[in-house]
Amino acid sequence: MEEWAKIPATVCANLVKTYSNLEFFRNGTGLSAETLTLMYSLTVSVFAIGGLLGSLIVGVLVSRFGRKGTVVNTTVLVFLAGSLMGFSRMCGSPEMVIIGRFITGIHSGISLSVVPMYLGEIAPKNLRGFLGLVPSIFIGTGVFTAQILGLHELLGKEEYWPLFLSVVVVPTFIQLMLLPWFPESPRYLLIEKNNVHATITALKWYRAKCDIQAEIEEMQEEQRSLSSVETLSVWKLLLDDSVRWQVLSVVVINIGMQLSGIDAIWFYTNDIFENAGIPAPEIQYTTAGTGVIEIIAGLVGCFTIEKLGRRHLMVGGFTMMGVCSSGITLALILQTQISFMRYISVCCVVGIIAGFCIGPAGVPFLITAELFKQSHRPAAYIIGGSLNWLSNFTVGFVFPFLQMSAGSYCYLVFAAVCFAVAVYVYVVIPETKNKTFMEISRMFSRKEAVLEIQGLIHDQLKLQKMNGYGGLEHTSLEFDSSSSVP
Repeated sequence: MEEWAKIPATVCANLVKTYSNLEFFRNGTGLSAETLTLMYSLTVSVFAIGGLLGSLIVGVLVSRFGRKGTVVNTTVLVFLAGSLMGFSRMCGSPEMVIIGRFITGIHSGISLSVVPMYLGEIAPKNLRGFLGLVPSIFIGTGVFTAQILGLHELLGKEEYWPLFLSVVVVPTFIQLMLLPWFPESPRYLLIEKNNVHATITALKWYRAKCDIQAEIEEMQEEQRSLSSVETLSVWKLLLDDSVRWQVLSVVVINIGMQLSGIDAIWFYTNDIFENAGIPAPEIQYTTAGTGVIEIIAGLVGCFTIEKLGRRHLMVGGFTMMGVCSSGITLALILQTQISFMRYISVCCVVGIIAGFCIGPAGVPFLITAELFKQSHRPAAYIIGGSLNWLSNFTVGFVFPFLQMSAGSYCYLVFAAVCFAVAVYVYVVIPETKNKTFMEISRMFSRKEAVLEIQGLIHDQLKLQKMNGYGGLEHTSLEFDSSSSVP
């Protein structure tokens, strides 16, 4: 529920556009065009900057307060942000809205890393994918609720917008009342705190009728493998050759999630709908309808991930987005000559949103938890989260200029990114469904070993080729083909 703090940027950006017409600001004087543009840009981008900062401090927070403790303790940020935005009109300060969005961004940056980590650690392996995608459904529900409340008939009027922006405290208050009753992550309690009694109590609470002995043994095996390893910093994780493919995978899927162009689609949705002939007063309802698509697609991904697997959802989602991004380019180019192409562009918008919510919206956060052991996981989330928010900021900043220079062809850039990420996921990332964290770690260890053996074979063939030219006439290299890969 805390993800509802992620109020859509377009809502606040449209709010800033009204500053020059609101006489209660600046003692009744309007804002200059330059100041208005600056405040508009700040309001849009400051959320991503706050998210980046939040993602950078996740490692420290989860190590000190635990997974659940971090989520509970950081709710104070939402109450602070909601108060600033709610009282901004009374105080006559648009800066309070900007600061409030910055603080909200910090909380979202923390939550988008901690919540998947927490859910991934408390879930049994056969339900880890399902629970891992639950946050994306609540994000979609929050965005849809914000779209509904932002309608002109409800809280969309100028006099109601401070109340609208402060509504984020409602779901956060519900969370604050309920979450403290839930146990901490069993893996955190055992592996990092070495508290066996609390681990057993937490597992019994989360598993009810299941046999927890096998799960405790699996956690103890991971604890023994990490007995001489402390929680890694980001720098040490980047230098650790044993997890280089895991780190690269986190980098690719998190950057790809934002560079897929989903934020640009949200930015341009109203224009596409307007070009399709939808009357201007009805566009807000059509846009809210895309929120329904987002929720439905999230539910489809959530209920199929344990059957189809993580790879299929990501490959299918990114491929669908790539095809639809190409389709938007074609539709925008041809819609002046062929009238029905306007409706094709609308279908492509819906397809991009659906493809994103089926897999790319939530699976990368889940995969980040699954690819690493307990000692590596916080640093991995810092890397993934920071790259996610940096990419988010980059798209928001660059897209208007890209659109001006490339026109309708700008969506081909997003299509290329989507196809490239889909190919990478298909080739490199193994399927992790129904696997323990130790089993997933061994899968990548085997990949490293295979690559090393392939490197030895390549060197051997190179030396043999040199022998043919007399370079190493008396040198021989025997490769033990009986050696097995662990």
